[in-house]
Amino acid sequence: MSDKVIPKASINTNSESDLDRKGFLGWLSIGWLAFAGATGGFFTIMIRFLFPNVLFEPPQSFKIGFPDDFAIGKVDTRFKKKYAVWVVRNEEGIYALSTVCTHLGCTPNWLEVEQKYKCPCHGSGFRKTGINFEGPAPRPLERHAISLASDGQIIVDKTMRYKWEKGEWEAEESFLKI
Repeated sequence: MSDKVIPKASINTNSESDLDRKGFLGWLSIGWLAFAGATGGFFTIMIRFLFPNVLFEPPQSFKIGFPDDFAIGKVDTRFKKKYAVWVVRNEEGIYALSTVCTHLGCTPNWLEVEQKYKCPCHGSGFRKTGINFEGPAPRPLERHAISLASDGQIIVDKTMRYKWEKGEWEAEESFLKI
């Protein structure tokens, strides 16, 4: 056997060793930052899950004022935007109509000059009473329950709906006799 001398591996100099440690520490820092970001994102999602989005809708039962506040033969549009209700008073009493078109759910407009509700989406027309007479709407507007509170104010309850085609407009709660 021959004695071959194997050269010793070159020893890293101090500057090369520091560079490798700096690179390792840099990657280690990036790794920890990525881990912290992922963990923070996870906990943010978990905390957000505990506080879900809540839609604040107007109350379904509300007071609209006294019977004398409504003129005979007029449609009151004050409650259209906030509560989606028209209040109509005729010689016999007061009723509350839904502002949702029975065709596709758009919101019709009250046209005082023409004395009708006209839906801007597809042209459905409704008389002051809520009966449909033109356009694609398949049925009249719905009425809501209406009653007098103990203090004399009118209460509209939108949880109760009355449909003309089912004969529900004859129900005592769908019309307030004055």
